[in-house]
Amino acid sequence: MPGAGDRGGVKRKPRDAKRTLRRIIRYMALYKWVVVALVILAFLSNVGNLMGPRLAGKAIGVVEEGAKLGAGRIDMDEVVRYAVLMMIFYVGSTLLSFLVGIGMARVGRRIANHMRRDVFHKIMAMPVSYFDRNQAGDIISRVSYDVDVVTMSLSSDVVQIITSLVTVVGSFVMMVIISPPLMLCMVFTIPVSIWYTRHMSKKTRPLYSKRSAAYGDMNGFAEEMFSGQKTILAYANEDRVTDNFSHINGAAAEAYKNSDGLGITMGPTIGMINNFGLSAIGMGGAVLYLLKIVGLEQISTFVLYSRKFSGPINEISNIINEIYSALAAAERVFEFLDEPEEPKDVPDARELSDCRGEVRVDDVCFGYTPDKLILKHVALEAAPGQTIAIVGPTGAGKTTIINLLMRFYDVNSGGIYVDGRESREYTMDSLRRSYAMVLQDTWVFNGTIFDNIAYGKENATEEEVIQAAKAAMIHSYIMRLPQGYKTVISEDGGNISKGQKQLLTIARAMLYNTSMLILDEATSNVDTTTERQVQKAIRGLMRGKTSFVIAHRLSTVQNADKILVIDHGNLVEQGSHEELMAQRGFYYKLYASQYE
Repeated sequence: MPGAGDRGGVKRKPRDAKRTLRRIIRYMALYKWVVVALVILAFLSNVGNLMGPRLAGKAIGVVEEGAKLGAGRIDMDEVVRYAVLMMIFYVGSTLLSFLVGIGMARVGRRIANHMRRDVFHKIMAMPVSYFDRNQAGDIISRVSYDVDVVTMSLSSDVVQIITSLVTVVGSFVMMVIISPPLMLCMVFTIPVSIWYTRHMSKKTRPLYSKRSAAYGDMNGFAEEMFSGQKTILAYANEDRVTDNFSHINGAAAEAYKNSDGLGITMGPTIGMINNFGLSAIGMGGAVLYLLKIVGLEQISTFVLYSRKFSGPINEISNIINEIYSALAAAERVFEFLDEPEEPKDVPDARELSDCRGEVRVDDVCFGYTPDKLILKHVALEAAPGQTIAIVGPTGAGKTTIINLLMRFYDVNSGGIYVDGRESREYTMDSLRRSYAMVLQDTWVFNGTIFDNIAYGKENATEEEVIQAAKAAMIHSYIMRLPQGYKTVISEDGGNISKGQKQLLTIARAMLYNTSMLILDEATSNVDTTTERQVQKAIRGLMRGKTSFVIAHRLSTVQNADKILVIDHGNLVEQGSHEELMAQRGFYYKLYASQYE
C-alpha cells in the first residue's frame, strides 16, 4: 500500500495553484449570477464602510473650524449629522455583509454537494485496480475532509478577499486624494508588505500540499484499523497498532505544524510592518501640520484610511494561507477526478442478451504489473450449463481468472469469449449483469434484510425474496428475528454473524436470474452441517447455469463437470474429479493432503 512518500508526503512537488483555482472557478460558474450579485453586494458594503472615515474627518473638520473661531462657534448639529450618517452607512454595510455571508455559505454548500456528487460518480466509474492500489480511508478523506476545506474557503475566504481588495483599493485612492505628501510615508511599507506576502506564500504553498497528503495517510490507516479491530484484539496487537498510529499521527501533526506554524507568522509580521507605516504617518503628519500643509481633518481621515488599508493587508496574508490550504485540498479532489476511469465500451459494443453461458478462455496471459505475470497461457472451455471448478494453492491465480471473466481487469494477451464473441465486444454492464456472484468477502449494506436480498433484482416481490431465502437456508433464522425481513442490518452487517451474511449473499444470488454464476469460497463461513444444506441449495441454483467455482475444500467440487488445477499461474491439470484422481498428479496430492 502506498505511503506518504509514495503519494506525495515529503516528495510532493508544489502544485499548479492557478490550474486548481481555474477548476474551482468552473464550479462557481455554475452559480455565476448568484456569485455576481453577491460580489456587487460586497462591493456596496465596502463602499459604505469606506464612507465612515471620510465622514469622521468631516466631523473633526467642523470641530477644528469652530475651534479657530471660538469654542462656542462649533456647529454641533453638523457634527451630529455626520455622526448619524456614519451610523447609517455602517449599519447598512453590516447588513449587506450579513447577506453576502449567508449567500456565499449557501453557494459553498451547493458547490460541495456538486463536487461530492462528481467524486462519488467517479468512484463508481473507477476500475477495481485503483481500489486495489489505494487506501479506502484516503479516498474517503478526499470525499469528506478535502471537500469540506474547499467549501469553508469558498464560504468565507472568497468574500473576505473581495472585501479586503475593495477596502485596500478604496482606502488607497482616498489617501491619495486626501494628501499625496502623506502617501510618501507609506512608500516603504506597501512594497515590503507585498514582497513579504509573496515570499511567504511560495514557502507555505507546498507545505499545505504535504499536510493534505499526511491527513489522507492518517485517515487511511485509521479506516484500516477500524475494519480490523477484532483481529487486532485477537492477536493482542494494540500496542503495535497504537505505536504505528502515533508515528503516522506525528507525521500529520508535523506537517500541520510546518504549514500553519509558518503561516501564522505572516499576520503579525505584516501587522508590525503596517505599524511602522502608522508611526511614519504620525511623524510626517505632525511635520506637515506645523508647516500648515495639512489640517487635522486631513490627518485624522488619512490615519483612519491607513488603518483600513493596512488591516485588510494583514487579513489577506492570513487568508492566503487558508486559500492555499483549500487549493491543496482541492488539488487532491481533482487528482482523483482526473484518474483514468474503467475502459469504455468499444465502438459498436453490443448488449449481451439471452446469454447461453458458453465461455472460452484462449491462451490468456495477465499480470497486475507488466513485469510480473500472474497467469501464463491459460486456456479453458465451459459449455452452457457446465460447472467449472478452479482449485490450487493460495496465490496460484484462481481469483485472478474471476477478475478477468468479469472484466475487472483486461487480459494482457489472448482472449476471453462469451457466446462466441470476445468479451470486450459486449458492453461492460451487460457482460457483468450476465453473472451472479457470491464471494468469500461478503458485502451487506445498512438496510433491511429484504432490501439486501433484493439488491440485484429491481422490484422483487416479497414472495420471490422469501423463496430465495428458503433456498439459501436462512428463512427460518430471519423469521426468528423480531421484525423478520424488515430487520435492519447495521453498517457492514455488524449485528449478524459472518455465516449469516454469507447466506444472505447466497440468497441474493439465487434471486438474481442470470446465465452464469461465480462462487468464490461461497461456503467458507458456514459450519459443516449448514454447508451440506447450502451445497444442496447451491446445486439447485447452479442448475442450467454455467458456473465457475473457486474452492479450497476439494470435497465441495467433486461433482464439477470439469476441474481446473492452477499452480503459479499455469494450468497444470484439468478434468473430472475421477480423472484427476486417477492421474495421481498435482490434484491428487492436493486432495490427499486435505485428508491425511
